[in-house]
Amino acid sequence: MRGPRTAAIAHKKPDAEMLKKRKAEKNTKKDKASKKDPYAPKRPSSAFFIFMEDFRKSFKENYPDQKSGPAVGKAGGEKWKSMSDAEKAPYAEKALKRKADYEKAVRAYKTKLSGKGCNEPREESFQSTSEVHDETGQEASS
Repeated sequence: MRGPRTAAIAHKKPDAEMLKKRKAEKNTKKDKASKKDPYAPKRPSSAFFIFMEDFRKSFKENYPDQKSGPAVGKAGGEKWKSMSDAEKAPYAEKALKRKADYEKAVRAYKTKLSGKGCNEPREESFQSTSEVHDETGQEASS
């Protein structure tokens, strides 16, 4: 024999405290994602995305009527998979170079944040040094 249906359903409903906890967890995840510094250097592209930059240009030239983004991505992915390691090598080299540049930029950015290195150029006035010396010389002679 079965028990009353209301009792079976009653234990399945989440209570108000549980809903508040879930909502609080979602809010903390959003807060963590929004704390990214907008002035930080952008991460470098991988070899595949560098390949896709070139591939998009050639794909547009060969298929000017294709406007679909997913079609370009799918064709580029198939082409990348069919390429040998030797054909991928130039893109991998570019990716390594961009990664090295990115690491330099990150180091410079971190030192700038810590305040140890003042990499910013000093603000100079619009007057040249000769004009500055002329003004000081005129003041001394007066």
